Amino acid sequence: MTAPATGPLRGIKVLDLTSMLAGPFTTMLLADLGADVVKVEPLTGDRTRGVGPFREEDDPAQALGGYFQSVNRGKRSIVLDLKSSEGAERFRDLVRVADVVVENFSSGVMERMGLGYEALAEVNPRIVYGALRGFGDARSGESIYDSWPAFDVVAQAMGGFAGITGLVDGAPLKAGPGIGDIFPGTLLALGVVAAVRHAEHTGEGQFLDIAMYDAVLALCERIVYQHSYLGENPKPMGNGHPLLAPFDIMPTQDGWIAVAAPSDKHWRILTQTMGCPELADDPQFADNTARVVNVVAVRKILGEWLAERPTADVVAALGGRVPIGPVNTAADIFADEHVRTRKMLVEVEQPGSTTPVTIAGSPLKFSSTPASVRGRGPKLGEQKPDAVLAEWTATDQDRSVSATKGDESHD
Repeated sequence: MTAPATGPLRGIKVLDLTSMLAGPFTTMLLADLGADVVKVEPLTGDRTRGVGPFREEDDPAQALGGYFQSVNRGKRSIVLDLKSSEGAERFRDLVRVADVVVENFSSGVMERMGLGYEALAEVNPRIVYGALRGFGDARSGESIYDSWPAFDVVAQAMGGFAGITGLVDGAPLKAGPGIGDIFPGTLLALGVVAAVRHAEHTGEGQFLDIAMYDAVLALCERIVYQHSYLGENPKPMGNGHPLLAPFDIMPTQDGWIAVAAPSDKHWRILTQTMGCPELADDPQFADNTARVVNVVAVRKILGEWLAERPTADVVAALGGRVPIGPVNTAADIFADEHVRTRKMLVEVEQPGSTTPVTIAGSPLKFSSTPASVRGRGPKLGEQKPDAVLAEWTATDQDRSVSATKGDESHD
């Protein structure tokens, strides 16, 4: 089902207890990087298995929906009832030969099953245990929100993102993509990789956790220094920027385009292209500081010029000379040569259908150990726990033999 691993994490064995988006995004990144990721699912499976979207035609089985496929590609799946003594023991057997455990249960769930970090570290002292929760884990600092459940929109709201996103003087607005899940998941993947490196050098595993709230706050770093330096509470600014001008998304004759020309060099090119080169030396617009002060006038001048031209003409005039880019639809992205060249759209099998489906590719590009989407998502329980255990145990034995031979060669 999955292609051979070529990424830099090949050989790393991951037990994935996550569901929904944030945790699966973490382990998806690890799988793209070459790790052998085995989802450990309850009998009912990850909740996103039933979410869809599904193909309306030519997919009678509807075994894998788009949501699940996108963030669980390249993984394997086993079914274990961790609440049962048998299921918990089989899980411990897997932990003994694993490198990483990742979970995003509510605080205390793993401990109540006797499978918390400390218990698993007794089974395998080098295990890296990654946890992702709305407000973190008490081991790293007990939050007053410790018992609160959280979703992406809650993290965006509390972490500061929604409060600076939206129209000027408008209501708070969440981002289109689930950044309150995806960014914490990305940070957890980075943390896991760092902890695995430490374990490989020292034999010492560790517990690490990411709070969704913390991650979104880190993403919104600008509001922290603005409040510290200026005492401000930053508010939504539409598509503009409080410190740079021009820096905006504005309408063209037939669409929308992003234009960012805060440097004096790019501003000069922009004014020449617009046919008003004198603005480059006008004291009201000569440098970024002046343009920020007079941003309303900057937007008016640029907006009027853009509104008279089709997006394609603006791109032809400014592309490669000034930081600009059209606001793409999904169809635009599918048609963009850049996306094809960079392998950012990948086809994977859709079980039950003769036609593959397309999911987003890996943005991580390596010259020697390429990351890749290695196949579709797994069907629920497609692999058997005993088969995975036997495979992983054999891999560990082979590794031990190789290490012994390596030591003997230095005698």
